[in-house]
Amino acid sequence: MSAKEQWSDRLKPLFGSEGMQRLQQATVLIFGCGGVGSYAIEALARSGVGRLIIVDGDVVAPSNLNRQIVALQSTLAQYKVEIMAARCKDIRSDIHVDSHAIYYDASTREQFFNNQSIDFVFEAIDRLTWKVDIIKQCLSRGIPVLTSTGMGNRVSPEALSITTLDKTQYDPLARYLREALKIEAISLTNIPCVFSKEPPHKEPGVRVPASTMFVPAAAGLLAASYIVKTLLKV
Repeated sequence: MSAKEQWSDRLKPLFGSEGMQRLQQATVLIFGCGGVGSYAIEALARSGVGRLIIVDGDVVAPSNLNRQIVALQSTLAQYKVEIMAARCKDIRSDIHVDSHAIYYDASTREQFFNNQSIDFVFEAIDRLTWKVDIIKQCLSRGIPVLTSTGMGNRVSPEALSITTLDKTQYDPLARYLREALKIEAISLTNIPCVFSKEPPHKEPGVRVPASTMFVPAAAGLLAASYIVKTLLKV
């Protein structure tokens, strides 16, 4: 790279100087740094978002090696958010990353939603209770939110799309989420989600979800694209 080249040179022709400034001033909060979340985080960093807040209490396990961008032999047993924060800084020295190696629940909620200016929230966790809570917190505060439905037991990234929860089908996690939000009297048409129309494949008697790299990674990239376009208002 020559002295005149910058990391943003290939983005400016698409986003323009005003768009790049808008992204640089944006704060995106991401819950979940696994198969979906980690790819979304990297794409947001490479796209010019100025501040990322990333939340996940998990560490890298050997079972993550087949699909997660944070997972390497050299990163086993390390916190995913710390690896991801360092990776983002290695991509762009000007990015600000707040990493929190904790899980989201009632005891940690306020530190993320109180006294902070957040432009967008992406929720990519597995626990139904806290998925619902994150969505509720965002709606009550007027923060745009995108949720991820199930990506396990699938092999076809071309089946992914951004839709709203009322239009999801085949997915057990999306079904549970719809039911839980209906109890809270929350309109499903107001909740955008990353969704796969591919019915999950599952061997009888196997409880742990199977996963490829293709689908979670593509879901994370699709989510980041939606977030960036929303921030740019295009």
